[in-house]
This record gives sequence, C-alpha cells and structure tokens, in this order.
Amino acid sequence: MIDGYEVIDAHMHTPRLSSLPRAWLDWADTYSGDHDWREVYDGDVPDPSALDALLEEQGVDHALLFCEYSPAVTGAQRIEDLLPIRAQHHRRFSVVANINPHIHFPPLLELRRQLELGAVALKLHPVHGWFDPSEAELYPVYAHCAEHGIPIIVHSGVSSFPGARTSYGNPELLLDVADYFRDLNIVIAHGGRGWWYDVAAFMALTKPNVWLDLSGLPPKRLREYFGRHDLDRLARKMIFGTDWPGVPGTRRNVEALIGLGLPSEVTVAVLSGNARTVFPGIRTATPSSG
Repeated sequence: MIDGYEVIDAHMHTPRLSSLPRAWLDWADTYSGDHDWREVYDGDVPDPSALDALLEEQGVDHALLFCEYSPAVTGAQRIEDLLPIRAQHHRRFSVVANINPHIHFPPLLELRRQLELGAVALKLHPVHGWFDPSEAELYPVYAHCAEHGIPIIVHSGVSSFPGARTSYGNPELLLDVADYFRDLNIVIAHGGRGWWYDVAAFMALTKPNVWLDLSGLPPKRLREYFGRHDLDRLARKMIFGTDWPGVPGTRRNVEALIGLGLPSEVTVAVLSGNARTVFPGIRTATPSSG
C-alpha cells in the first residue's frame, strides 16, 4: 500500500536467469536504472522470500508473474520456475500462463495444463513468439478463456529485443477477437507502445472487454502518450503494471501515477480496482503499511 492506495502490479517477470539471452539481461540492467533487481536472486533463480520482501518494501500488495515461451527472442521462461514463488507466498503472487502456437500443439491442451498449475490469466506474446494473435488456431483458446472467465494479456507495440516481429504488435489484430468473444477480457499490454497508442486507447474506450496495462510506460508521460484522449476517462480502463525488472522502482512509478492528479476513485481503479475486476482469480495480500 502506498499513500493509502492498494497496489497490484499486473506485469512482472521473474525468470530463471539461465533461460535468458544476453539481450534480456542487458534490457533489465538498462531500464532498472539504480534499482538493483538482481538482489532478489539466489544464483540462477529468484529467492521467494527476498522477492516478497522487496515488494513489501515497494508497497506492492499483489503481483502477477509472467512466463514466456519465445525461444528465438527471449528464451523459454517456464511456468514451473514461478511455482515455488507462488507456493511460498501465495498471498503476494499469482502466476500467468503463456502459450506459443509454434511450440504448443494443440495450444488449448497446453493452456489447460498451465491453468491446472494455478495460472489466473493467459499472456500471449505475438511479437516475440512470431505469430498473429488473430489466427484461427487460437480461437479455441479464446473460446475456452471466455467460457471460464480467464482474461488474456497480449503484448502490443514495439520490442527492443533482436528478432522481435513488431508487426504482430498492432492492437488492431485483436479487433475481431474482441468483437467475437465479448465475454473475454483482453488486456493490451504496454498500451500500444510506440505508434499505436491511439488504436489501443480507442479500443479500450469503445469496447467494454478491452483494457490497457501500463507496463513499460513512465506514468508521468501518460498525458503525452494519450494526448488525443481525455485521460480521466481513459484511465478508467487502465491497469497498473511495471514490466519489472525493467523499471527503476515500483514505488516511484506508483507515486508518479498518483501525481497525475486523476480523480481519487480513478487512481484506485488503476492501481488495484481494475485488476480485481479483470483478474478474478487473484488472491491479494493483506495491504501493507508501507
């Protein structure tokens, strides 16, 4: 909790280091600034208690941890590597599934496996996984998620990693999915970062089942990025996330968001309320006193 606001970080990466390419480590070191993200690692893997203590110190009440199966770009970050963190501190952490149709066939079978492991949502990374999120092969996955109340998070916008295919990050590719599966909550990660901010914003404003996550976006620049829109209104569809470890401290981002001067009820929605709505499977921690 920060300044009386409960905080849910809906976008964190805590992978096994040996599963990562050099570019990922360089990204984390560069964008974390003076925040020493490696201090929570015990050799190759995060120490669950150290990670829990870091989030307590940073004022984060609950966090969603991502895996990713994109071996050509960011490595094979297995969901199994996240399970010890959740097992030891289940009130602080939830895990998110990830599938890649080039690796998992049929993709629905792998999704079911990861959901059985306790995943509360599904992340798709078309840009790193090299697939179109609108392809018919994924429709059974979307149907299953819609039927069972499983939200999906889809990377949007550009990526700095070698080998990324940015064209698959266009939020427009999700238009038919959003219209066809109206019971499916779709979170556009990074808010269309790059040159698709307006597309992502318009989708969130016009489609009840589309949301924006703020991971990778400095909150102090949101009025600039979404300058063609009423931020007080658009923020009602936003979900706070950091893209940790590529952030110079979660508390810093939260305080910058609070400093935007949004109505108090909107700030509450961005920092935790919308996450509670979109991710019904999360088990949030008792708010800290930080």
